[in-house]
Amino acid sequence: MSKFLSLNSIDFVKGLVVSVFSAVITVIYTSLQTGSLSFDWKSIGITALTTALAYLMKNFITNSEGKLLKAS
Repeated sequence: MSKFLSLNSIDFVKGLVVSVFSAVITVIYTSLQTGSLSFDWKSIGITALTTALAYLMKNFITNSEGKLLKAS
């Protein structure tokens, strides 16, 4: 984990993984709701981007011990 108010390359890799998973879950969820496999690329992209940004923001404001808004 990165230090408080900083990000490292592992944070970006983990953010990418989380965004891919959330995009896949979005496709599965929408397909189950509509009853057919369809791809709404705008919705998938927005979901992936917002998920990645939220993950990076969370890591930016937590310290290496996972404590929110506290320096190590």
